[in-house]
Amino acid sequence: MKAEAINLDGKSAGSVELNDAIFGLEARADILHRVVRWQRNNAQAGTHSTLGRSEVSYSTKKIYRQKGTGGARHGSKKAPIFRHGGVYKGPVPRSHAHDLTKKFRALGLKHALSAKAQAGELVIIDAALSEGKTSALAKMVKNLGWKRALIIDGASVNESFAQAARNIEGLDILPTMGANVYDILKRDTLVITKAGIEALEARLK
Repeated sequence: MKAEAINLDGKSAGSVELNDAIFGLEARADILHRVVRWQRNNAQAGTHSTLGRSEVSYSTKKIYRQKGTGGARHGSKKAPIFRHGGVYKGPVPRSHAHDLTKKFRALGLKHALSAKAQAGELVIIDAALSEGKTSALAKMVKNLGWKRALIIDGASVNESFAQAARNIEGLDILPTMGANVYDILKRDTLVITKAGIEALEARLK
């Protein structure tokens, strides 16, 4: 399918042929959900921890005699039933990561790109170039109406453009290899350069 390309000043920059196998799929929420869940679980630190019965600091002395108190039989003050006792089956430090095949991850990225194209939230630009001035780039972004945008460039990001974009709220830039489902879905507008289109199609062919 064909898509119109623009410059950062909003003027037309010709058209680009988009691969239907990458940008023309019927987006499936279940595939996107699985990939996002995989990403977020891998990012989770898993440092949650509680003290169990054997880890809390307290005397091991029997707290009162076995019989004749009129109360329930107890031995240790560390039991979960008592205040300051150990936590029963509480969380322990662990990894939340799980496996997802490379094919499925690539499929998820295709569906994310297709979802943006279907929703009309995909913008193709000629190139992500700048003189390194944040104020000039911020003005262009405002004129284009991008509030929360992700720009995907080619194999590498132009250094002066990255420097100019660094301090603009809601604007992020990634090289092609950094493109991922979570970041794409999180933004209102997905902006891809012509070099980014070529690199993505080469990556996902």
